[in-house]
Amino acid sequence: MSAEEMYVAGTATHLPPAMSVDQAIAEGLCEESPARAMRVASVTVSEKESGPELAATAARTALERAGTAPAEIDLVLHASIYYQGQELWAPASYVQRVAVGNHCPAMEIRQVSNGGMAAMELATAYLRADPSRTAALLTSGDWFCAPGFDRWRSDPGTVYADGGTALVLSRRRGFARVRSLATVSRPELEGMHRGTVPFGPVPFAHRDRVDLEACKDEFLGEAGKSFALTHLVSGQREAIRQALADAGLDLADIDWFVLPHLGYRRLAAGYFSQFDIDPERSTWPWSRTVGHLGAGDQFAGFDHLVTTGAAGPGSTCLLVGVGAGFSWSCAVIEVLDTPPWVA
Repeated sequence: MSAEEMYVAGTATHLPPAMSVDQAIAEGLCEESPARAMRVASVTVSEKESGPELAATAARTALERAGTAPAEIDLVLHASIYYQGQELWAPASYVQRVAVGNHCPAMEIRQVSNGGMAAMELATAYLRADPSRTAALLTSGDWFCAPGFDRWRSDPGTVYADGGTALVLSRRRGFARVRSLATVSRPELEGMHRGTVPFGPVPFAHRDRVDLEACKDEFLGEAGKSFALTHLVSGQREAIRQALADAGLDLADIDWFVLPHLGYRRLAAGYFSQFDIDPERSTWPWSRTVGHLGAGDQFAGFDHLVTTGAAGPGSTCLLVGVGAGFSWSCAVIEVLDTPPWVA
């Protein structure tokens, strides 16, 4: 959809210290060959901060940068992938209480790695539905820790990072304009992250940790690789094509590509070769020092480009999200001005 009169007013990323791949190998946290193959340099690792705590810190910074008062926030959406630190609890309400302190609706988005981008599209529709609504706070936060998650081995080809991200979406003002948003779904692939084990009564009833490789192998054994590949390629292409068309742009018009924080082989196969993207025109040189932030790669990547000055006034950025389910969300964002926290 075309996102007329929708702006990004503030962004922020809160990351714990990074651990180098060399250190992880030396400590026996990962095997050298697959770690080197990903071409990841380091990954951010939290010692004690949970996903909601990381998100709330990023949210406070984003709100301060945006100059947005609590009364102006009409919606809080918090996206995550993994355990949020408590059972039967609302992490979005925690982020709202700690970072905002108002009484607007606060909801959690659970669309795995596409959660942040899905939240952007949902928030855009929510703000446009009522002329009195002004802004939305979007956050993500995850802590991928043992024993349930092995950041190096739970999903071979991607190393998972701890961190919080935030973005303030506004109908009235901002340093960047959202020109389009598009989301595409392929539920035929939901089993790729479920596998063939039966549904369990409690977490880890059938596996002792998250093992996405086993789930994928089980699914492909039944559905076939060609079936999965056809849907994966068509879904990604459709989302990108729709976002570009709604923005009135071609792929060649994009200055920066904000891509998921995957290992190099996955990025090369899914993006660099498929869409003829120069890795240096993407967030890859930075994301390889951070790791996969769950639902927050796109917010963090855009924040990095803007904060470092790489994406200045006039730059067009294509934010590309993908999550198990499968769903793809893309947004075209045009930078209008250098944000005040950079100047």
